[in-house]
Amino acid sequence: MINSLLERKIEKRPDKVRLPGRILFLTEDPELIKRQLAGEDLPWDIKNPANNPKLRDDISTDEITPAHYCFYFDETLGEIPYLGLKCGSVFPIGRSDVKKGGFVCAVSGKRRGKGSSREQSPYAEMCAGIRLVIAENIERIYKQNCQNLGLLTSTNFSLIDQIRAGDEIPLNEFTAGEDEITRQVIEYGGLFPFNVARMQKKVFLPPIKTEKRPMTLAEKIFARHMINEKGDVGVPSVKPGDTGFARADLRFSHEYVTPMASIFFERYVGKDAKVNDPASILFFRDHLTFLDEVISEEKKKLGLLDLATQLKLKQQDFAAKQGIKLHGELKDRKGSEGICHSIVLESYALPGQLNIGSDSHTPHVGAIGCVAFGIGTTDVFNSWITKDVRVKVPESVKIVIRGKKHPNVAAKDFILKILSLDYVRSGKALAKVMEYAGEAIEGLSVDERATMTNMAAEIGGFTGIVAPDRKAVDFLVERRGMDRKQAETMIKGLCSDPNAQYAHVIELDAADITPMVATPGDPGNGKYIRDLNTPVPVELAYGGTCTAGKNEDMDMYALVLADALKRGKRVADSVKFYIQFGSQETRDYCIRKGYLEVFQKAGAHVIEPSCGACINAGPGVTTRPEQVVISAQNRNFPGRSGPGQMYLASPLTVAASAVAGHIVEYEPSAERELVDA
Repeated sequence: MINSLLERKIEKRPDKVRLPGRILFLTEDPELIKRQLAGEDLPWDIKNPANNPKLRDDISTDEITPAHYCFYFDETLGEIPYLGLKCGSVFPIGRSDVKKGGFVCAVSGKRRGKGSSREQSPYAEMCAGIRLVIAENIERIYKQNCQNLGLLTSTNFSLIDQIRAGDEIPLNEFTAGEDEITRQVIEYGGLFPFNVARMQKKVFLPPIKTEKRPMTLAEKIFARHMINEKGDVGVPSVKPGDTGFARADLRFSHEYVTPMASIFFERYVGKDAKVNDPASILFFRDHLTFLDEVISEEKKKLGLLDLATQLKLKQQDFAAKQGIKLHGELKDRKGSEGICHSIVLESYALPGQLNIGSDSHTPHVGAIGCVAFGIGTTDVFNSWITKDVRVKVPESVKIVIRGKKHPNVAAKDFILKILSLDYVRSGKALAKVMEYAGEAIEGLSVDERATMTNMAAEIGGFTGIVAPDRKAVDFLVERRGMDRKQAETMIKGLCSDPNAQYAHVIELDAADITPMVATPGDPGNGKYIRDLNTPVPVELAYGGTCTAGKNEDMDMYALVLADALKRGKRVADSVKFYIQFGSQETRDYCIRKGYLEVFQKAGAHVIEPSCGACINAGPGVTTRPEQVVISAQNRNFPGRSGPGQMYLASPLTVAASAVAGHIVEYEPSAERELVDA
């Protein structure tokens, strides 16, 4: 504990708030937004919502703060909010428009803040003057980031009239329905002041007194990690809604987040303060190693490339000062040691652990049976002080996929199918644990399971998890060099109890799922390839990222390309196909298997590890609105990977489409030969 914090003066904010300023309605109609920016206040009928213009749904953090502008980590972000907001084909909001407009509240529709966990988004809104966000429902990480910073959130549209009338609004309007800890975080104006008050024993932490009950796998892991009344780790049982702080086994962040977190740490805690247990903290330089190859001249002139370099240097300096392990850039060639999620799965995470990371795809490592979830910048820097994280035990959704999958179907097709379901698209899965089970899941390798748990982020789930089994043990033995008996002991009891309770159960038959794509704009736009009405030509194909840069993903790219070479084919002349490793371990695996020669002969371009194109920072990004790319990455939100039209698909489909020149299902050679016969 840092002694200076024990003497710091901390007070709650007033119990009533007045929000003087204008309201910005983020509508589907770009002209209505432009009129508001020009000074017009839109009328809004609280009693008859059908009379109001349609609000934009699914506003992602990529649209609130496009990736390149997240190189800023100070109040300059106040010039940035909504620069990526796309309404139809128009981007109606320009730099500093929101700040100049005097807006105090921003209103939108369903699933606000989906996607990346970047805290730059609510921080940019705050710096632009926004003090309240209203939406029909709000994604978990974005909402928690707002609370941590002190930005108010609500789903109560009647507040619009109160703001316009200049009324004082009771603070309990924003705390109603929240758990005891979240209520106090809001009352203290953010997570850091709350945590200082917690150290000073000024806040009330409700004890977890849940009686013994059947628990899901995730609940069992939470119970092992929740801090009890005595300050020790572990409680007998938990249930959904229990709140408290959970001790983290591993805390990690990458260069998009570490600099901002370190500045917060030095500003609020002290320049010479030391983090708590640096051995359980990891830093990664994995997002921006190829940025210079794709960043536009316009953005270079704005100084964004120089800012990106500052991110790297700030992280390096803080790591050295604090004695924290940094997985950084390669010394002998361009690229990184690997993407954070890839390395954490390959080298660090263990069954039964609770891990937190500065990225929404932290659930990746749930593939071996640990609870892992994304957090924002304020959570990151607070965890450096306390070694724990605020948790409200979530409900679980069980997703059972029965039967045996088709040979040309991969885990990516399963998750695209799940994302297309009404239950997910309507936001009912938000902030819940996705527990994957059934014969088809059991048949997947750990690498393929990681695709499922990774993309719990796109569902808007709290995390994704698969009960560890023999395949998890084999993974730890073969990939980690662990003693088999030790691994087998580690997974004992890591399964859901037979009578565990679920918020919802989704049952699918693998036989009904054929290769899919998510059409441009959202990962939830899932369609079976065979249902596409017309052929879709592609110019770019991309295989990589944390979702699709693993060993087994490379097996799939190699399988399709080797099959093409046997038939005298290669990547179509009209297509550029990029294959990017998720880690150096995966690159070494490809060398051992002879895949680099296959990729080269087939005409694919191989890239060293980095997040790259997935965040508009490496080869494979689009450069024109009409350009079509098929990608094995996890997100296709507007503008995320360039201005083009992105279809998401499995590694098999991406490689097959690169060869065909248009989107196609992969047909295994054995099946093709039977048809030909």
